[in-house]
Amino acid sequence: MLAKALVALLDCVESPFWTDTSLEAETLMDAAEVVLVCLKAADGTASELLKQSDAVIVSHSPRMQAELLDQLTNAKVIVRNGVGFDNVDLEAAHRLGIPVCHVPDYGTEEVADHTLMLTLCLERKLASVLKEVGQGGWSWQAAGEVRRLRGLKFGIIGCGRIGTATALRAKAFGYSVQFFDPYVSNGYEKALGIDRVRTLDHLLGSSDVISLHTPLTPETVGMLDSRAFSIIKPGALLINTARGPIVNEDALVQALRGRILGGVGLDVLEREPQLDPDLLQFPNCLITPHSAFYSSAALCEMRTTACQIVSRILEGKLPINVVNGVNASDPKLRNAIPLSSCWMQEDNQRPREGLRTL
Repeated sequence: MLAKALVALLDCVESPFWTDTSLEAETLMDAAEVVLVCLKAADGTASELLKQSDAVIVSHSPRMQAELLDQLTNAKVIVRNGVGFDNVDLEAAHRLGIPVCHVPDYGTEEVADHTLMLTLCLERKLASVLKEVGQGGWSWQAAGEVRRLRGLKFGIIGCGRIGTATALRAKAFGYSVQFFDPYVSNGYEKALGIDRVRTLDHLLGSSDVISLHTPLTPETVGMLDSRAFSIIKPGALLINTARGPIVNEDALVQALRGRILGGVGLDVLEREPQLDPDLLQFPNCLITPHSAFYSSAALCEMRTTACQIVSRILEGKLPINVVNGVNASDPKLRNAIPLSSCWMQEDNQRPREGLRTL
């Protein structure tokens, strides 16, 4: 009788994701033994269990760089149990012939809902009126100036799954929605009934709300810097439920101090989970702890889908949701597709060297 495969759940000591592994163990019970492996965020040394693993499901925090990947001589697949995959070195995994997959659709509704929640809290000055009532007051004027939403421009950077879901929700509240995404096919704006702008600067300078929905890539790191804030429409709201380093926080703090922005809603931080204390001094800066993805249903879907991707590989089937071009189950064929020209699993679009959408 053949021994079961070994699947490692790779987590981080500093900010652990898994409180229990029963769901993964139950889902994979017929195919594999599941073990939890916790590393320090900066640790590049694989444990014996990790080296022996046939598959790795990795949470958001561990950094799977080339040094660590080179030690995974038995790994047939790496699955990032979430949308983003910036913590895995895709080129190193491609070189080793290890497919890297992700779960791109599990939290679409939740992140879009969270985006609109942060937006509405800022628009309706929720923090100010809650404080008024909490201190024993009862004045509608505590909100200060509040603007009507209908007709305001809601700008989306990155119109993939989550950006699209956000656009539909913003439309329902009366916003005039526009987006910037050079990688979305022409005519997509017509299908959604929204507007398209052709440059990032145009979107920044004309939007009353700016919402980020791109992954972290070399193109998007620091995309909103001091130059970007210098052309943002005065009084605009900025919402980031994507990745923290897309926004340069030093420049963001300066924009808040200069009252360039009307408010900021952040679910992610540049040096997460480290919080810049300067951000806490602004009552119009709302911060949530990377919780936009969460609902009990979404969490279950994410974990189950990650296991299903692993099961396919262990059964000898082709992987799905591949992000690094290693599509073949036969190790001899794994490097046949160059990383620069492979197909993304999202909407049959080729992988971008730059702005990919969530």
